[in-house]
Amino acid sequence: MRFFTGIVNWPWWGLVVYTLSMTHITIAAVTIYLHRFSAHRALELNPAVSHLFRFWLWLTTGMRTKEWAAVHRKHHARVEKIGDPHSPHIFGIWKVLFEGTELYKIEAANADTLEVFGKGTPDDWLERWLYTPLNLLGIGIMLAIDVILFGTIGITIWAVQMVWIPFWAAGVINGVTHYWGYRNFDTADESRNLVPWGIIIGGEELHNNHHAFPTSARLSNKRWEFDIGWLYIRLLAMLGLARVKRST
Repeated sequence: MRFFTGIVNWPWWGLVVYTLSMTHITIAAVTIYLHRFSAHRALELNPAVSHLFRFWLWLTTGMRTKEWAAVHRKHHARVEKIGDPHSPHIFGIWKVLFEGTELYKIEAANADTLEVFGKGTPDDWLERWLYTPLNLLGIGIMLAIDVILFGTIGITIWAVQMVWIPFWAAGVINGVTHYWGYRNFDTADESRNLVPWGIIIGGEELHNNHHAFPTSARLSNKRWEFDIGWLYIRLLAMLGLARVKRST
């Protein structure tokens, strides 16, 4: 049986570059749009940029803005206490690391959480009729795109895209950054910074800095710390597509 090769015939390294590029865009959308803009209002985004991020997340994660923002806001409100949706000190580090997505889904289905912590998130026609009820359609379209472009190997590329956020965001950020790492600030929680030059997680690895200044659009604090999400925000601001409200 001959495998379908798709319309793009790239070498293996081209497929790797494509996959990492797509996942990096997704990480950027999570840290800029979902986290710093939607959950904390640390910056303002041009409506077109905001919607492009929302559309991309629909294609690559199926996550709904209201649910993500509500769960994250509740995490800050109940951090390390009963009611924290994903504290490794309550559920255990391995539970959060490998089953963080399940913990997120449980909290996202909590109507009280959405009512109390989900205010100010999109409630337009697209959200009500497309992004919320048909959230799985987007990832199905992404699968079709990957297969049409690359053939059978596109299924593997799509699978990597689908596990990227569940592992790095729901697992590593929610779990490891509250369990292991260094601290710049003596916050009233167990938040930690992982590595100061992170690229894979978009700057989110500077988690202790974030808990010290949750409404800051910049997550780096020391001169040797690098927040690539902040770099992208500065570029958007230079283009007139974003306005930083607070950076410390």
